Amino acid sequence: MLIAGRLGVSLSVRGVWELLRRHGWSCRQPARRAVERDEAAVAGWVKETWPQAKPPRRRSGHGWSSRTRPPSR
Repeated sequence: MLIAGRLGVSLSVRGVWELLRRHGWSCRQPARRAVERDEAAVAGWVKETWPQAKPPRRRSGHGWSSRTRPPSR
């Protein structure tokens, strides 16, 4: 939406990646952690906030590929 709004062209996600890569951009991990990082705040967030935001785990076992119900037996 940002690209379309500013440049007037519509690009797919893949098209955006191709364009960025063509201009020398890539996905990279930061070389080091920020000096300002507060380890206590991060640990508190992981303990309190993340479990609420994390999606529930899927049930183990065999699933059903159809969106309709499986035939009753």
